[in-house]
Amino acid sequence: MAGEADVPFFSISGSDFVEMFVGVGASRVRDLFKQAKDSSPCIIFLDEIDAVGRRRGNGYSSGGHDEREQTLNAILVEMDGFESNDQVIVVAATNRADVLDPALTRPGRFDRQIHVPLPDIKGRMDILKVHSRRIKISPDADMQKLARGTPMFSGADLAAIINEAAIGATLQTKDFVEQDDLEEARDKVKWGRARKSHKIEEDERKVIAYHEAGHAIVMYFDDDADPLHKVTIIPRGQALGVTFMLPEKDRHIYTKKQLLAQLRVTYGGRIAEEIFCGDISSGAAQDIRQASSIARAMVTEYGMSDKLGFQLYGMDENRQPWEQPDKVFSDQTASLIDEEVKGLIDRTYGETRDLIQEHRDQLEALAQALLKYETLTKEEVDKVMQGEQLSKATVSELLQAEKTKAKPEQSAPAKDTPLEDDPPGVMPSPA
Repeated sequence: MAGEADVPFFSISGSDFVEMFVGVGASRVRDLFKQAKDSSPCIIFLDEIDAVGRRRGNGYSSGGHDEREQTLNAILVEMDGFESNDQVIVVAATNRADVLDPALTRPGRFDRQIHVPLPDIKGRMDILKVHSRRIKISPDADMQKLARGTPMFSGADLAAIINEAAIGATLQTKDFVEQDDLEEARDKVKWGRARKSHKIEEDERKVIAYHEAGHAIVMYFDDDADPLHKVTIIPRGQALGVTFMLPEKDRHIYTKKQLLAQLRVTYGGRIAEEIFCGDISSGAAQDIRQASSIARAMVTEYGMSDKLGFQLYGMDENRQPWEQPDKVFSDQTASLIDEEVKGLIDRTYGETRDLIQEHRDQLEALAQALLKYETLTKEEVDKVMQGEQLSKATVSELLQAEKTKAKPEQSAPAKDTPLEDDPPGVMPSPA
């Protein structure tokens, strides 16, 4: 902004105003605005304004003079003192606009609020193009597919993906960054580095394979679920296995059918363990947490329960925590909420069990393929579903090839090696 306007630019962070000694912050505010007026026209930028601009009178003050309140008062007074001919524009930034004092955002002060959202699919595509200019990208790389597979990614996340892909391609001595490098970089930024050297016992590996195959089967055959992209049993981050989905487009709202499909996908792993392994494990803890959150939100926030109707039963996000009443519904309503949530989960759980029983043979084949190859793409899952054989190398074959490649070739003894009958201490000739 300052470059476009060709004016001086003063920048300071909100935390720079806060000191041990009361009054120092307010003094710095006065000095900053005096310097700006002397250099007008100019722009003042206050970064992380929430450090000093938090809502006053919340009851949490420790008494006496509060340094932050004194600094905030100084900012409010200085901004009120501007005349139309001062030619000073004040800009502030924060990612906690919900905690700002109302006096800061009233007309005459920071009266224009600009929300910077996460980029949509077109924005992600343009951001990826900008960051990929600096590196060599293979002509076969599909940036559109990468943009589709990165919903809710920020610009910094997308820059990190391109950077990680370039590093990965360089480590493998490739001439170009290929699609596989971009996919691996995306997974690493989102879920963490793949722990390929992590040792997992064979019985646990079998449970993980059936668990992920259960998720993949439900995602594959459920019409309302997002399309399957990839499934792997290689540990990544905190997860021992991951089933990836690839949304067709960005979503800003979810329909009831889509939320029910998400519930069914979360159950797939636990049901597959129970049917094929004869026991259940703690690996479904994250699935249980996700399913419980979706089901309760459907009942209490989204009005998707016939018995409870079109009413909010949760916390109101627009009110401060200390403004919330102790109780927003009766004990009878709380019992009804619990019944509705449990009924919703039980009903969709039964539907998922029927779906897995119907495609039991495909799930068995998919789990065996995962144990053999560890990672399967959507195209490879299609072949497994149709009963075809996969032509790619297995994990054991890849490990054997790496071992053979790393093993030094057995060479004949050099001519200058001392013979067995040479006297002790005789060194070979430098020639």
